[in-house]
Amino acid sequence: MKKTVRTVAVTAFALAATLTLTATQAGADQPDLAAGPTAAQLKAAVATCGSQISHGKYAHDAGGTGKTAVCKTKGAVHWKADFDVDCDGQKTPKCNKSTDPSWQNATAWPQSNGKPLNAEKLPFVVVPGISSKWNYKNSGIGGGTVAAVVYKDKVAYAVVGDVGPKAIIGEGSYALAKALGINPDPKTGGIGGSVVDYILFPGVKVGKIEDQGAAKTLGAKSATKLVG
Repeated sequence: MKKTVRTVAVTAFALAATLTLTATQAGADQPDLAAGPTAAQLKAAVATCGSQISHGKYAHDAGGTGKTAVCKTKGAVHWKADFDVDCDGQKTPKCNKSTDPSWQNATAWPQSNGKPLNAEKLPFVVVPGISSKWNYKNSGIGGGTVAAVVYKDKVAYAVVGDVGPKAIIGEGSYALAKALGINPDPKTGGIGGSVVDYILFPGVKVGKIEDQGAAKTLGAKSATKLVG
């Protein structure tokens, strides 16, 4: 009789453990509620230019013709362009003078500890330099402003981290390229054509520019509001 009771108890314990494990696995399989909208939803939200805020259009490469305007839709500032890889900032195995002949050991905005950003590790967007065409500051954008960047079926949350040439648009860090599935090599990587959506959220800024967790949380929240 004792053996029967023991068997029942063990069986009940095993069943409870199985149910607990199953519940845990089910929870792990649930989508991350902070993941934000899909790539398709974000693309649809910025498919048209709500209002053009740039005076003219930007080229994708030096000496090229103007192709891309900076737009504003439902409070978000956005553009659709190519993707050039920015490796500037801290010297790392992937970002240095050998891997990138035009590499510079500085970024427009530093980390909270004063060091340049780490392009190999931090997903960040590069905005065009201030000109008569567009001044990012006048649009409420600066270092640490949160962004959602979309390529094909991928969405990556990033921050504004560097400033590029005044006449060119369409650039992001090594880490951002990698997150989007774009070849991140600063010499041979990147992608041509107007195939990447850069969506910036004015007034939405991380406390520490290198805080990727905050960028993802704030980015997902802002992106959800945009598509809502």
